[in-house]
Amino acid sequence: MSFTAQGMPTHLDLVLPTLRAVAELGGSAKVGEITDHVSANFPNSEVLLEATYPNRPSESVFLDRAAWGRSTAKLIGALEQPARGMYLTTPLADELLELPEAAALERIRDLDREYARQQREKKRIDISETSTPDPSAVDNETPSAEVLAETSSDDEGQEASWKSKLLQRLHALPPEGFEKFVIYLLRRYGLQLSHVGGSGDEGIDAIGTAPLSPVLSSRVAVQVKRYAPDGKPIGRETVALFQRDAQTKGAERAILVTLSRFTEPAKKAAIAATPTVDLVSGDRLADLIREDGASGVTVQPSVDESWFDRFDSVPG
Repeated sequence: MSFTAQGMPTHLDLVLPTLRAVAELGGSAKVGEITDHVSANFPNSEVLLEATYPNRPSESVFLDRAAWGRSTAKLIGALEQPARGMYLTTPLADELLELPEAAALERIRDLDREYARQQREKKRIDISETSTPDPSAVDNETPSAEVLAETSSDDEGQEASWKSKLLQRLHALPPEGFEKFVIYLLRRYGLQLSHVGGSGDEGIDAIGTAPLSPVLSSRVAVQVKRYAPDGKPIGRETVALFQRDAQTKGAERAILVTLSRFTEPAKKAAIAATPTVDLVSGDRLADLIREDGASGVTVQPSVDESWFDRFDSVPG
């Protein structure tokens, strides 16, 4: 039985939730913010996130289709991408969000079919190779060729690739090994920490100080959750419990690190009580590792040769 037949939304089903996420985030949002919002608010998402491809057991079907949905929203003109990883809603998005959900979905399907028709006409290839099947008649397991090209060709797709590889490698570490790596990385950023860990740690994996200025510091508690990168997100209860444990240890600040993500209620809980908890998701952890530059991830410079074309014919 196909994933769709089992209740998994198609990429077209996820276009409207994507537009709603960007709109509710203020009309603009980064990829990670959109993904977190869609994952937190889509019905039964916790169960859906557990489904992976048989030949790619580390890849979430739901998150994969969410990425396709985001690309589709851009291709049909409901989202703009002014910079890498950043999206803005368009007037079309506002129009779709004002419609009843069934009408909006039908409009999205019409726009997708029209886009596919324009691509067929432009490329002059056989209709059977590029047409997007009618979701009402065919089980839509995969997006159109144009959506796949959009998803795989832009910088966002390349960024997702190295991050996925990194997070899967970190997830392969033993629990204590991952804790030690996170402590090492936080030390690289100036924190002074002692590893607690083990039984009786009372929810605290490290305790120490974080510098605020050359003469001021703050006592900080750290908790590390080695959740699967594409697995269940961390919820409000986990954050609230960690806050209580950190407070017991006299911490003025707290840091919760995971390879997964955080639900919206978890994000609200992190700033609703003291100590405030800084949430580090898998996506943010990957960024921190890259920014550090000396912790297993290297950034190789690339040359855009075409950029220099403007100087090939400079008047003498």
